[in-house]
Amino acid sequence: MTIVIVTILIIGYFLIATEKYTNVNKAAVAIFVGTFGWILYICYGTDFVMSQHARDYMLFLDGAQPSSALVKQFIAQNIFLKYVGKASEIVLFLLATMTIVEILQNNGCFDFISQLLRTRSSKKMLWMLSVVTFIISANLDNLTTTVMMLTIMHGIVSRQRERMILGCAIVLSANCGGALTVIGATTGLLLWNMGAVTATNFSMSLVIPCLIAWVVPVWWMGRSLPTRIETEWITMPYRGDDTRLTVWQRVLMLFVGIGGLWFIPTFHNITKLSPFLGALCVLAVLWIVNEVVNRKLMNSDEMILRRIPRVVQYGVIQMILLVLGIMLAVGVVKETGVLATLGHWMDDNVGNLLAVGLITQTLSMVLDNFTTAMSMVSLHDTVVGTVQTLGDDIQYMQNGSYWKMIAFAAGVGGNALCIGSLSGLALMKMERIRLAWYFRNVGWKALVGSTIGLIVLYAML
Repeated sequence: MTIVIVTILIIGYFLIATEKYTNVNKAAVAIFVGTFGWILYICYGTDFVMSQHARDYMLFLDGAQPSSALVKQFIAQNIFLKYVGKASEIVLFLLATMTIVEILQNNGCFDFISQLLRTRSSKKMLWMLSVVTFIISANLDNLTTTVMMLTIMHGIVSRQRERMILGCAIVLSANCGGALTVIGATTGLLLWNMGAVTATNFSMSLVIPCLIAWVVPVWWMGRSLPTRIETEWITMPYRGDDTRLTVWQRVLMLFVGIGGLWFIPTFHNITKLSPFLGALCVLAVLWIVNEVVNRKLMNSDEMILRRIPRVVQYGVIQMILLVLGIMLAVGVVKETGVLATLGHWMDDNVGNLLAVGLITQTLSMVLDNFTTAMSMVSLHDTVVGTVQTLGDDIQYMQNGSYWKMIAFAAGVGGNALCIGSLSGLALMKMERIRLAWYFRNVGWKALVGSTIGLIVLYAML
């Protein structure tokens, strides 16, 4: 049964990597593998439980006679719920940040971005888009940032060729900016939730490699743009529910939303509660502020459907389901003991941290970056505590070099091929970019930048 479960996971990974050609949504594949894997696991629960959790199972029985029903009850209560809880922490965090973005977007808090882009200089346009995307992505998830910035750029730049180059720069900036912080991408959020890294130490370690992986390809891409770029006249967007908020009201909401997200690491350090609770607190405060400043239009008949929030919602919900499915799928394989065995094999045969980073980067090119990161992270458990004890490997301790290498390699490795991240897939669908064109014009430059960043990170660690 272990072979069957592992085979299903491998087939699922293949379908995820070939989503572009099979047209089977990777989130659907992940959910199927995750649920079906646990069904198979519980059918042969006794064998797995006795090999992995024999002592805990005996304590659970407390002298009762073992039975099939008790084994299933033990798995459901003591094994399965542990992985559901871990996945739920990330899912709830993403739901909170998605709602925060929608509230801010609906109130025009990001309209200033369109006003910043009043230029016909291609270089200035490129770097303004890249810098703004990098900064926003470090505070919000990279997929939400990518979709929002692509939509803004699409309404400004008229020529498709130029939109394709600028869109690629947005994706690179979003992925590199997201890799910089623990709340900017699901990989960093995963490591933060499991206690493998702390927010400040994580960002300080990755700032130089992320800047290299971002600046090098963006600068290179800028050389292929013409000197001048054709833009359409930029006006403030009309929304049927536009409350005509004053500038200070929009700044207030932006401060509450983005500033609140900055406070979440401090909230976590003080309370030791899961970060998603801090995100929900920020959402609650922002929601109250939203109702106060919009109290006059709560029952307005002018409400219309908005394009950007629907796109953001679909993309983030897909990402949420992918995260949930992958965490359940990898969790069931981990419970078979296969991942621990593979982890020991890699320690014995691929001991060099740079080699591990290059392997992770290569996998992330063809596989989704979160799927790659989750697989590599699950090979080892975090060593509890901050002081090394006999038999512990320092690279697996909190803020250990292994976690940072995996987070960076998986986060920016997907830039080499746009199928390596949900941000890249969003770009392919929006601008109808082909995989071959992307790698020929952007991918290999991104690969050079991420490899240089990987080497720099290895030297720093």
